[in-house]
Amino acid sequence: MTTTLDPSPVRARPLAVASVALGTFTLVTSEMLPVGLLTSIAADLGVSPGTAGLTMSAPGLVAAVAAPALAVAARRADRRTLLIGLMALLAAANLAAALAPGYAVMLAARVATGVSIGGFWAFAAGLGARLVPERQVGRATSVILGGVSVASVLGVPVATLVSSSAGWRAAFAALGVLALALLALLAVTLPPLPSSGDRAGARSRMSRPLALVLVLTVLIIGGHFAAYTYLRPFMEQTAQAGPGLVSAALLLYGAAGVAGNFAAGARAARNPRAVLILLAVLVAAATAALPLGAPPLAALVVWGLGYGGVGVTLQLWIMRSGGGELGTALFVSAFNLSIALGALVGGRVVDGVSTTAAMWPAAALSLLAAAAAGIWGRSRTSGS
Repeated sequence: MTTTLDPSPVRARPLAVASVALGTFTLVTSEMLPVGLLTSIAADLGVSPGTAGLTMSAPGLVAAVAAPALAVAARRADRRTLLIGLMALLAAANLAAALAPGYAVMLAARVATGVSIGGFWAFAAGLGARLVPERQVGRATSVILGGVSVASVLGVPVATLVSSSAGWRAAFAALGVLALALLALLAVTLPPLPSSGDRAGARSRMSRPLALVLVLTVLIIGGHFAAYTYLRPFMEQTAQAGPGLVSAALLLYGAAGVAGNFAAGARAARNPRAVLILLAVLVAAATAALPLGAPPLAALVVWGLGYGGVGVTLQLWIMRSGGGELGTALFVSAFNLSIALGALVGGRVVDGVSTTAAMWPAAALSLLAAAAAGIWGRSRTSGS
């Protein structure tokens, strides 16, 4: 990734890096929070599970637009001010969701969540070079993006555990309070971060390797969320699982996902194509096995191991493709758009066919991603 650094030496700010990573964790956990709460949200607000799934689709769609739009509109603004403001917006959105008297207010709160997610993620992704010396930039960037990966696999199970004991509104309220605390932490730990005048994004162009990785992002992330958004209803209806078992299953999935994240990250730096093929096959196998009657806990471990490494692998592949800032902005958009479209497709399948049927799009799209990476990835991606 091409980055223009300030001319003055950069002092290491590990607390700032950690606070930004916690910010990305909180944002992505907020985005995916309805996954573990969908049944309760639908019942309390008087809508179908498929309609409640729009609380997943809306933030993703908005974030997909907000990421490049804010990057252009606020390109000269101080990044510290932007990150603090976006975290304040997230706090307000989560607290509004916790107090929502009806579905319309809930959906409006989720739209605001999407603005915060798209902007914060886009600005945070390249901050490593502004917060640590050059030799530590790679590690700092991994930590910041690690917040996204860990949230994807651990945030939802923890929030579901809170919901099982205190209700779904308590989960949103807890994340709202956490966002307020992070707002203060960002204000204390981040130095002034004036616009660096970086024009790398303007010089970047869409390349075939970058286009391939974006297509793979849409396939595997979209497929995953078509099924994962409705995992709780699937567990309750197909496996007759109660709230306690659902929480335990999601925590097991999360633990496997964290392991998959670090295992894939260590290997994807050398060969992201091969790693992504393996991960996509694992996701496909797990999501196909669940509707066929496989033991849910075993299938969720395989699913977690596979999906847990997808985010970091795609990000490393983006960096290897030479996409620069354009690649980062488009990756954020594609990732969030895929969450929205996946949840939307899954909702239509759930409402039109069955909850069990939502697993099949995930299996099919993951296999398609593995095939695309295998067929076109070798010749169109450097270092694979």
